[in-house]
Amino acid sequence: MNQTILLVEDNHDDRALTLRALRNILPLQVVVTAGDGAEALDYLFGTGDYLGRNPAFIPKLVLLDLRLQKVNGLEVLKRIRCDARTRALPVIVFTSSHREEDILDSYTSGANSYIYKPVDYSQYCDNIKQVVTYWLALCELPAYTIRDAE
Repeated sequence: MNQTILLVEDNHDDRALTLRALRNILPLQVVVTAGDGAEALDYLFGTGDYLGRNPAFIPKLVLLDLRLQKVNGLEVLKRIRCDARTRALPVIVFTSSHREEDILDSYTSGANSYIYKPVDYSQYCDNIKQVVTYWLALCELPAYTIRDAE
C-alpha cells in the first residue's frame, strides 16, 4: 500500500525538524522531499529532474510550505488541483504564516488543512503526529492512479 509523504519545504532547518518528527512517528514511512515548488511539481508529474519517474504513483499526502523558491506554495497547490491525476491528493499547508490572507488563499486554492508551525518542538512534533495520524490512519482516501483519472 502506498504511504508516501511528499514534504515540500525549502528551509533546511524546518525540513530536518519535520523529517525527524515523521521518523519518530512512522519510522518506516517513505518521505520524499522537495526543496522548492518547481521540484515538487516535477516529482508529482514526472518532469524535469524526475523525468522517467512513473507519475502514476501519487503520494498519499503532501505537506506544503507556502513560502517557496521558484514556484510558491499557492501556485503548487493550484496546479495540483487543476490536474485530474492529483485533484484528490490531500495537501496540508504547513507554514509559519498566521496571515488571514494566506489562510483564505490556501483554502480557496484547495488546501485540505492549514496548520501553523509552532516554535515549540514538542508542539511541532505533536502537530505532525496528529496530521499524519488523521490523513494516513483515520481518513478514507481514494486509491487511484493516473490511469483512473484519464
